[in-house]
Amino acid sequence: MRLAIALVGFALLSTAAQAAGYERVRVPSYDGELDAVLYLPQGPGPFPAVVAMHGCGGLWRDNGQLSTRHSDWGERLSMSGIAVLMPDSYGSRKLGSQCGVKELTVRASRERVADAAAARQWLQSRTDIRADAIALLGWSGGGSTVLAAIRRDRRPADERADFARAVAFYPGCRVQSESASFSARLPLMILMGDADDWTPAAPCDYLAKAARARGEKVELVVYPGALHDFDHPRLEVRERSDIANSATGTGKATVGTNPAARDDAIKRVKAFLKGL
Repeated sequence: MRLAIALVGFALLSTAAQAAGYERVRVPSYDGELDAVLYLPQGPGPFPAVVAMHGCGGLWRDNGQLSTRHSDWGERLSMSGIAVLMPDSYGSRKLGSQCGVKELTVRASRERVADAAAARQWLQSRTDIRADAIALLGWSGGGSTVLAAIRRDRRPADERADFARAVAFYPGCRVQSESASFSARLPLMILMGDADDWTPAAPCDYLAKAARARGEKVELVVYPGALHDFDHPRLEVRERSDIANSATGTGKATVGTNPAARDDAIKRVKAFLKGL
């Protein structure tokens, strides 16, 4: 009886997901399986693809719906002919939002880098995906994962094609910018707001300038007046007080949509990914 109920529940989730334009999939990883969301463009493929890493809040809203930012980007990129795979690093491990957690067990620079690699390998096993045309993208903590994953000293151990390029929205750059060994092995675009008081732009500016001085293809775009989460489709500007690692040390940060920055970022990301 319980099995029948579980199967019915899974079928309902799958139907709801298909109606929303994505598919719920399972991705083998180093410690089990990752739940993930897959958006596929229309047609037979093979398609270029993006592995998209969520921020500290995870993929889902409290009502079980895919968060607005992730559904917006998934739909937008898939309509542009790019497949999008979004692995759920937290929910897959029975964890909720990690925004207020100081001692993380699923770290941006370790476990989530492994999740990104597992997602890339899973995509490369499919005949409808171009194995040599997969980019890595992430927001906030997921953006920090992007920076850690593309370091020159962390080349993939597998023999498959590497990520082709990377995009990081408002990552925490301090750790990488202070590391004497950081060097980007892939073309990278970082997008941030100069009013971000959660992950400030200054460390990313230092990182990008040092990378370019070494001849690396690292572009930083800083939007005047834009806050953390500026690319969200509709997030009213508000102060959050549940942040474990805010730049001010108060546990508070201001977030919200910036329409001009969002529109420009969409254009830049699409143009950047056309190079896949």
